[in-house]
Amino acid sequence: MRKKRQINTKYSDFYKKSREIEEVVEKRYNILIALITLVIVLLMIGLFRVQIVNQRYYAKELKTASENTILGTTAPRGRIYDRNGVLLVDNTPVRIIYYKKPNKVTTKEEIKVAYELAALLEIDFSKLTENSLKDFWIRNNSEEAEKKIKKEEWQKLEERKLSSSDIESLKKERITEDELNEYQDIDKEAAYIYYLMNKGYSYSEKIIKDTDVTDEEFALIASKKDLKGIDVRLGWERTYPEGDTFKSILGTVSTTSTGIPSDLKDYYLNKGYSLDDRVGLSYLEYQYDDYLKGTKDVYELKDNGEQVLVKEGSRGNDLVLTIDIKLQKAVEKILEQQLLKAKKEANTRYYNTAFAVVISPKNGDILAMAGKQIVRKGSGKYEFLDYTTGVITGSVTAGSAVKGASHITGYNNGGLKIGEVRSDTCVKLAATPIKCSWKNLGVINDLSALQYSSNTYQFYTAMKVAGYRYVPNGAFKMKKDAFKIYRDTFAQFGLGVKTGIDLPNESTGIKGTSDTPGLLLDYSIGQYDTYTPLQLAQYMGTIANNGSRIALHLMKGIYSSNGPTLKDPILEYEVKELNKVDTDSKYLKRVQTGFKKVISGGTGTGYINSKYKPAGKTGTSQSFIDTNNDGKVDKETYTNTFAGYAPADNPKMAFFVASPNVSDLSSNYTSSVNKRIARAVSDKYFEMYGG
Repeated sequence: MRKKRQINTKYSDFYKKSREIEEVVEKRYNILIALITLVIVLLMIGLFRVQIVNQRYYAKELKTASENTILGTTAPRGRIYDRNGVLLVDNTPVRIIYYKKPNKVTTKEEIKVAYELAALLEIDFSKLTENSLKDFWIRNNSEEAEKKIKKEEWQKLEERKLSSSDIESLKKERITEDELNEYQDIDKEAAYIYYLMNKGYSYSEKIIKDTDVTDEEFALIASKKDLKGIDVRLGWERTYPEGDTFKSILGTVSTTSTGIPSDLKDYYLNKGYSLDDRVGLSYLEYQYDDYLKGTKDVYELKDNGEQVLVKEGSRGNDLVLTIDIKLQKAVEKILEQQLLKAKKEANTRYYNTAFAVVISPKNGDILAMAGKQIVRKGSGKYEFLDYTTGVITGSVTAGSAVKGASHITGYNNGGLKIGEVRSDTCVKLAATPIKCSWKNLGVINDLSALQYSSNTYQFYTAMKVAGYRYVPNGAFKMKKDAFKIYRDTFAQFGLGVKTGIDLPNESTGIKGTSDTPGLLLDYSIGQYDTYTPLQLAQYMGTIANNGSRIALHLMKGIYSSNGPTLKDPILEYEVKELNKVDTDSKYLKRVQTGFKKVISGGTGTGYINSKYKPAGKTGTSQSFIDTNNDGKVDKETYTNTFAGYAPADNPKMAFFVASPNVSDLSSNYTSSVNKRIARAVSDKYFEMYGG
C-alpha cells in the first residue's frame, strides 16, 4: 500500500505540473493573440493615413519620384581671393570631347564609334591596362571568345557551379599573346576610348579627351553628327593668376576624367556626391569643398533618351582668405634670398630649409605662411622648392624660444618666484653629462634669465616643479606627473596641440616617449618635444594677447558667386578663443617684460627694429639629422628660431621664423641668417601696414 500511495503521489505531482505548464502556455498564447491584433490594428491605421488622410501628399511624392531626372557635369567652382580682393584661383574654359550613352545603343555600335574617334583624335593610350585590352578583344571578337569556353564549363554555368564573371575570367585567361599582338596602335587607341565610354555609371557623361584638344579636333567632332553619343562642350580648369605663390595651400581639384579618387570615395559619397564629380583633393579646396563646389544642371530624361534642361546650375561660392598675397610674396622672396646668401657662408652644409609665419594675435588671421627649401642642381646652380605645407605638417626643435611657457610653468607650480635671483652655475646630476648655459651669465633674476637666455635658470625651475631639491651629482628623483605639468601648461599656449587652423592634416609635432628625469630639463629649454612653425607662432601670439589663445585660420569669409562684388558674406569667420592660459596676469606681464628685454640689449637685439617697440624670444637648439639617408641619425646640428610680436603695448602682429640645421659642430661659426630673416619679415610687415 505504501508503494501504491507513493506512485499516486508522483502522478499527482506530475498532474499539477502539467496543469501549471498548460496555464503558462495558455497565458502566452493569449498575449501573442493580443499582440498580433494590436499590430493589425496599427497597420490598418497606417494604411488609412496613407490612403485617405495623406493621399494627396504621397501622390505628389510618387509623381516626383517617378520623374526621371539626372544631373549634369560638375559646375565651375567658386573663386578664391586674398584678404584685399586679389584673385588667387579662377576657372578657365577647356575644350572637352565626351560621350553620352544613347538609348538602346549596342556594343557593336560603340566599338564602331571608338574606331572612328581613334582615327580623328590624338589619343594617349598609355593608361590602357592589359585587362581593358582583353575586355575590348572579347567584345570585338565575341564568337572567338565564346569558343574559348568548353562545353562542360557552359554546363556548369547552367548548373550555377560557375558564375558569369567566372566565364569572363576564363575567356580573358585564354586570350593568347599572338591574338593581342595583332592589335596595332589604332586598335589600342580604340580600346582605350571604348574603356572610357563604358567607365562609371551608364547614364553619366564620359570624358574622352579634355587635355590638349586642338581647335581642329574640337571643330571636327562638333561637325560630326554621325558619331552616335559623341559631342563637345566647354569645361573648366583651375588657374592661378598669382602663379605658384601659396599654391600648395590653395590645394588641388580632381580632373574631369578621374572624378572622386578611391581614397576619398567614402567621404564624398556619404555627402551625396557622384563618382564622376570633380572634388577638392587637398588643403583649402578640400576643406571648403561644400562651399566652392558648383550646382549642377538638372535634366529630365525622356523615354526616347532625350535630355531636357529643367534647372540651370551655377558656379560655386567664393572664398576670401586672411592671407595678404603681397606680404606672402615678399616673405617667400625673403626666404629665398636669405637661403641663397647663407649657402655662400661657412658651415651651412646641412642648411636647406627656412620657415616664416605672420599672424594677427587678436583675431587669429594668418597673414602669411611660407616654407622654402634650397637644392643644388647638377649644373651647380641652386633652385627653390615650395615647402609651405611644412608650416603645418613639419616640426622644429624650438630651443629657448619656449622659455616664456617654461617660466609660467614655474610660477604656477612653486618652482619660480617673481624677481628670484640665482647664480647661473652648471647643473651636474648623477650619470648625466654636465648641463650649462651657452655662457656663464653670473647672478641673474627671472627677467635677465629670459633676456640672456639662461638654461640653468630653467633647470633649477624644472627640478623644483618636479619636487627635487638639487644636490650636485645627486640622483634626480622627480614626481610622476612632472612631465604632465609642463606639457599641460605648454598646451595652453598652443604647443603640442592643434592650433585650430581650418586645414586638414595638421600635425601636433613630435612628443618624446621617455620620461627620464634628465629629459625634463631638456624639455624646459625646448630641446625635447618638437613643434610645428604654426604652433610656435600661436604660442607667441598667445603671450602677445595676454594669455588668450585664438584659433588660427585662413578663411575670412564665404561670398555668393551671384553678387557683383565681394560684399555681404553668406558666412563670415567668427573669432574663436580656444582657451585662456590658467595663470595670474602678473606672471604673464613678467614674461612680456622679459621678452621686451630680449630685444632691448638681450639675445634678440636687432631681430626687430626697436622703433616698433617689439618683444620676442630667440632659440637655439641641438638637432640631429640623417645625412646619407640610411635611416640612422649621424650628424648633430644647430637650429635657430625666433618668435616675436610688436608693438609690445598693443600687438598688431606676431610671427615666427626658423632655420633648421643652420650649422653643425665642425666649426664655431653660425650664420646669422635667422636674424636677417626675422628683421626682413618684420620690416616688410610694418612697411606695408605701418608702425
